[in-house]
Amino acid sequence: MDFWSRLLAHTPLASASSRKDFAKDPARRLYRFEKEYSQLLHTWRNSSNLAHDHEAAENIEIRLQELTNLLSDESRRPLPHPCIAFAAAKQVYIPVAKIASSSLNEWIIKEAVLFFASLIESDEEAFVESETFAASLTNLLVRITGANSIRLGADTEARVVELAFNITTKIRLDPGILTAWFKSQSNGSDTRQLDYREKFAGRTQKQDFPLFYLLMDYIHHEGKLGDFARTGLLYIIEATSRSVLLEQWIVESDLSTLMATGLGALYSQLSRKLVIDHPPNDLPPILAFSDYQHPKSNYEVVSSCSFQFQSHLDTFLSHLLFWQDVLNHCRSVEVKSSLLEHFQVIFLQQLLYPSLLESSDVDGGSSVAVLTYLRRILESLDHPDMINLILHYLLGLPDIVGSVNPDSEDVVSAARKRKSLDLATMMASKGEAAADPLLFNLVDLILACLRSQNNQTVYVTLQLVSVILKRHHRYAVITLLYTEGVLGESLHRTSGAHHQEVEYLISLAGSVGGQDNFDEVYDNILKDTLVRLENHPCSIKLVTPRISAQTHKLPAVPDTLPGAPREVRSHTLHPSDPLLNIILDRLETFFLNPVDTNLALTEAIFDLAACGFMHLEGWFLRSPLNYVYEEEDDSPPLPEPPPDPESEEYIEYKQMQSMRESRRRPRWIQSSLPRLLRVLQSLCDQVAVYRETVPRFDDLLQQRREAFQIADCASQPLPLHPPRNTAPVSQPSAATTATPTADRTTLFSDEGRNISRERPSGLEGFAQRILSELGTPTRSGSPRGRKEAKQTPSDRSTDTPFRPPPPQPSNRSFSPGTSPAPSSTLPTPSGPAPWDDSSNTTADAFASQAKASQAIDQSILARRVGIPDVSCSTAAAAAEKLVGQPIALSFDSRQRTAGGVSDADEKLAAAEEEAQAHEGGGEDALLAPSEDGEGSERGEDGFEGEGGGEPGTPSGGGGAGERGTVSVSHALTNVIVLQAFLFELASLVQVRAGLFDEVRFA
Repeated sequence: MDFWSRLLAHTPLASASSRKDFAKDPARRLYRFEKEYSQLLHTWRNSSNLAHDHEAAENIEIRLQELTNLLSDESRRPLPHPCIAFAAAKQVYIPVAKIASSSLNEWIIKEAVLFFASLIESDEEAFVESETFAASLTNLLVRITGANSIRLGADTEARVVELAFNITTKIRLDPGILTAWFKSQSNGSDTRQLDYREKFAGRTQKQDFPLFYLLMDYIHHEGKLGDFARTGLLYIIEATSRSVLLEQWIVESDLSTLMATGLGALYSQLSRKLVIDHPPNDLPPILAFSDYQHPKSNYEVVSSCSFQFQSHLDTFLSHLLFWQDVLNHCRSVEVKSSLLEHFQVIFLQQLLYPSLLESSDVDGGSSVAVLTYLRRILESLDHPDMINLILHYLLGLPDIVGSVNPDSEDVVSAARKRKSLDLATMMASKGEAAADPLLFNLVDLILACLRSQNNQTVYVTLQLVSVILKRHHRYAVITLLYTEGVLGESLHRTSGAHHQEVEYLISLAGSVGGQDNFDEVYDNILKDTLVRLENHPCSIKLVTPRISAQTHKLPAVPDTLPGAPREVRSHTLHPSDPLLNIILDRLETFFLNPVDTNLALTEAIFDLAACGFMHLEGWFLRSPLNYVYEEEDDSPPLPEPPPDPESEEYIEYKQMQSMRESRRRPRWIQSSLPRLLRVLQSLCDQVAVYRETVPRFDDLLQQRREAFQIADCASQPLPLHPPRNTAPVSQPSAATTATPTADRTTLFSDEGRNISRERPSGLEGFAQRILSELGTPTRSGSPRGRKEAKQTPSDRSTDTPFRPPPPQPSNRSFSPGTSPAPSSTLPTPSGPAPWDDSSNTTADAFASQAKASQAIDQSILARRVGIPDVSCSTAAAAAEKLVGQPIALSFDSRQRTAGGVSDADEKLAAAEEEAQAHEGGGEDALLAPSEDGEGSERGEDGFEGEGGGEPGTPSGGGGAGERGTVSVSHALTNVIVLQAFLFELASLVQVRAGLFDEVRFA
């Protein structure tokens, strides 16, 4: 009508400039605001039911939108602001809140929320401080989010929670605003008259602080909605330090109960049975080149890489991290104590510990599930009180009475005591006897699971052990490990013994063989080891510069709960430690173990020796008490006769004598070595037997290195171990995970499904094609084979030191002295064969031999081998006991006759046919074990599958099959892992010597 009236009166329509002038004029803005407001009230009063009167509802929505736009526009303009002043004077928010709460229309509710948000953001007229404004907005929020309200859309719900968050931001900046939103209406007499169940449920609390409970309802949500709710609640809890009344109210409220029960509900949603797996198209290369088999999952046993499981786990860990954030922001000791009490009673005692106690590794993976959940919990948390509460309870440490004065008359302390009594009464009313960790604690469970026959149970248990050793070492020293105190530095190894032991470990790694640039490999491992040791939690006191040590002390661990272990002191591991010996038992079957188990096993051994307060002498290295020296050595003699004891030269003489003694190398007595070194020596001896018994072992080993490098380049940035999710997936904070060597054994992925072993997919098929290509050796004049491009430092994965580097031409090669005999006798394509002058015949002959060589390699890789018996007098006898007579391969051209087929050709043809029979439509024989049983019986080629390992089932890990055998391909991958681990141990000993000053030079 305004348009037609202007047209009939010959009044020019408003131009763009006139509209801008209208917006700049405060009086005209106010006139329009009042007009829109009056039309809003008129429409509302004339409509009997907005839920059914769609025209009126649409009109009200438009009017609210216009009012919001005017307020937002005015708040950005210079003073005066008459519209905002009118809204405050006339309290226009009261009818707006009533209209929105009674409309049952989401569009009206959304515009009303935006209207209130514009008033709060204006920072004028003290809307947030007004009790009338707070009451109107609180009533609106309660009505639209209550049980009887309409279901709001995600966008509207996010705006509601964001509005509540904006209010908590104002409260945080100005604590005086709190009185308008928080009204404690209950008194002590009323509380005492209520039943304990009603008090525990917090039925009288919501009316005191509705904004608090509104945020509590949304803390479990993901995305922006949950972020606003959790942060707003943290701001309110942070305000308890400035309001005793609020502090008492929160202690008496059901905040602790709701948070603990919510966490328990999320934990209960996690699957009770779990198998660790990878998506078929994202299988790490180090597992693809092994006997890894995907475990089976069903409706009861869930795969770790399923999307639903990952979603549930992420939600649980995010809520657990919210607990940590609450404790970090809360400055009230009583609120913290109440939260931790409920965490222990409701979550630890009622859920987590019973699930550990009832777990089993024979019912489809319940031990795998609960141990994985516990590991992720300990990885995610870094708050000392939560860590102390979890490990103190699960490890069965004795309880210590708290430091709070029981006679304290503080009202907040009295409120917390009442709340604790209510909690104990509620738990007692259930009539259930809680399990006691003093009878069966986490240490008992770990030791039992490490002895399990289920490979996945062993794998996740080793991961849990590594987390405890790496992140919470002071708890392991007094519970998980059998340690002894060490006083003084007299038991430190001498410099001569130190150099001798480092050289011994490096020589063990060199005996494995290979043609890579091991100088560069070892240098990179040294750098990684240095960073890992520096970031160990126990290292800060040893590596921090000792400046003004007499007047300044390093800060102690900020524990507020009683019963936390004392700071770690110098100690060593007793050789009879049960955990150490179980791990070494697993290490003895290294080549039969699944590759992922070996990665977790080597990680646990490294973490055992990573603490700066842990002395290596006695259980890892030789004890100085057992050093035996030769009567004569090659050290330069000291001057004789010695100087006068009273002279100054005598002091220098004694120092030189002491330094000379420390440089002497003790006799290397094999029988007196610690068990760890003896096991490592035995594994290297087994590699030597494999080299003598497995045909073309060195060639196949080098091809495996090149296959790793090719797979790494083709699948970058795919690491050998997918990252956690961490986490992280709720992840640990950056302050506690600064090491570049991330968790090497985290195997969670995004999705998963069962696959058939008949048709490999993804990286498995790629691995087989790589092995197929590398199975045809390129015969060159150099014994090192092909040259690859030099790997840059940026290409090296810091996720695990077990990634094989690219082969490098180097003057240094740890070759055991055995040359790849068959490779040098093959004809090269550079010229015609000596037995044929025709180039076509030569090409055909070379292609035929190359194809036959590939078939032989595939046949060798698919064969089954066990653990060699290295106790025999000679390696040949041990080899004969392992696999019988080696395959006789002959490529001598003189055996070829003009009119017939030689024995070598017959063997090549037979090997080719056998390999094709193993292929099954592809190169599946490269990774899959023999299905026809020939691998366990002596065949024409002399292989025999007698192994020394115990029979076991793969259980998804791809370990030893029946009769304790694995494929040659699997053993080759474990050989490469062993060599990298030996370099790791050598670097560990070398870095510790300089970082922790462990070597005696005098």
